[in-house]
Amino acid sequence: MDRMFEFVGYENNLNRAELVFKYKVTIPEETFEFKEKLILPNMDLERVPGELLNRILNCLLLVLGVSYWKLYCPQNIKLGIPLTKKQAEFWNSLYINGLGEFFYRNKIDFREFNLFSSNTESVEPIELKRKDRSLLGVGGGKDSIVSAELLKKNNEEFSAFTLGEHEIQEKIVSLLGVPKISVKRIVDPLLFELNKREDTYNGHIPISAIYHFVGILLGALYDFKYVVFSNEKSANYGNVEYLGKQVNHQWSKSYEFEKMLQDYVSSWITPDIIPFSLLRSMNEIKIVEVFSHYPKYFSVFSSCNNNFKITEKQEGLWCGECAKCAFVFSLLSAFIPREKLIGIFGRNLYESSALISTYEELLGMRDTKPFDCVGTPEEVRLAFLLAYKKGKYNETPVMKIFYDKFKPSFQTIENSVSDLLKLGKLDNIPEEFRNVILE
Repeated sequence: MDRMFEFVGYENNLNRAELVFKYKVTIPEETFEFKEKLILPNMDLERVPGELLNRILNCLLLVLGVSYWKLYCPQNIKLGIPLTKKQAEFWNSLYINGLGEFFYRNKIDFREFNLFSSNTESVEPIELKRKDRSLLGVGGGKDSIVSAELLKKNNEEFSAFTLGEHEIQEKIVSLLGVPKISVKRIVDPLLFELNKREDTYNGHIPISAIYHFVGILLGALYDFKYVVFSNEKSANYGNVEYLGKQVNHQWSKSYEFEKMLQDYVSSWITPDIIPFSLLRSMNEIKIVEVFSHYPKYFSVFSSCNNNFKITEKQEGLWCGECAKCAFVFSLLSAFIPREKLIGIFGRNLYESSALISTYEELLGMRDTKPFDCVGTPEEVRLAFLLAYKKGKYNETPVMKIFYDKFKPSFQTIENSVSDLLKLGKLDNIPEEFRNVILE
C-alpha cells in the first residue's frame, strides 16, 4: 500500500477552550494517528459565525498538519475540506516553499509534489465587523519589542499574543504594560518518538505560518481587526538554490507569503481581519538601530531559538554558539557600547574561534547563508564596519578576519548606510499605520 496522509478533522471544544486537530499517516504495515491541541483562554463564541470559525479552523488543520506530513512526505493526501483552485495553489505553495530547507537538507525532490487539489468552484468571504484595535504577536525578541514601542508611541490600542508561555515573553509583555492572550500548543508526543526512527524525516517547518493563522483565529474570537507581526524586509533574502528553487529558511516571514496570506484571508475568510507586518519596510539592521534606544529590554529579551525548543531547555538567554546569537551580537555591536553588549551575552562573541565559520557565512564569504532568521551579508558587513570604527573589537579573531577580507571594500560598505538604514516600501501596511513607521 502507498503512503497516505489524512487530515482527519478537528474537534471544536471551544466551550472548554480547547481545539483538537487530528491526522493519520499510513505506510506499509503501519498506521499512526496524531492529535495536536491548542488551549485558549475563555471567549464569547456567539461573536463568530459558525461557518467563518469553521474556515479558520480548517486553515489551522492544514498548517499544523505540516509537522506530521513531513515524517514520511506522502504524495497521497486525503482531505475533506472544500478548496478552490486558488486556495489549493496557496496550500501547495506553503508546503513546498515553507519546507524548502527541509527538502534541501533531506535531499527530497519536491518538483512533482502536487499535494492539494481543488474540489469546489467558489467560496465567498464572510463579513465580521471588528473593533478597530490590534493584536501583536510577541515572540521574545527585538523585532516584536520594536513593533510594540512604535504602536505605543503612536497611541494605538493593542494587546499582545503568544503561542506558548515562556518567561521571556512574560517579562517583555509585563514591561510593555499591555494585555496578553496566551495560546498553549500541545504537539502529539508520538511525533517526537517517530522522529527518532531511521525511516522518518525531520527538519524545519514554516512555524511563522502557524503563528499567523493562530493570530487570525484570535482576531476572530477576541474582536481584533488587525493582526500585527514584526517580519522585516531582510526575511525576503534566501539561503541557497536547490533544484531550481531559492530556499529561504524565513519564507513564511517573507513579503511573498504575507501578500499571499492577506489575499487568502480577504478572499476566502473575511475582509475584516487584516494580517500584516509593521516592520516590513525595515531591514534588520534598521530594526536593531531602533531597538538600541530601548535599554530597559536588554536584560530580558532573547532572539536565540534554543530558548523556545519544545523538547529542550537551555540555561541563560543566549547560547552564544548559534548563528542567531552571532548575528544579533554583530548588529548590536554597531549601536551600543561594548560593555553593555557583553553584559547582554555574557561574553564577547567576536573572541570565539568556534564562531569563525558562522561569521564567514553571515558575511557572505561562503556559498550558503546560515539557516536561521538572520539578515543579509550586506547588513552584517555594515554592522562590522560600524563596530570596527569604534575600535573596541579590532584585536578579536573575528574582526581581524573581517578586516583582512573587506578592507578594500570599506568605502563601498560605508556607502550602503543610506540604503540599509532607510525605510522601504510601505504598500503592505494599512494606511492608518503608515504614520507609526514614518514618525
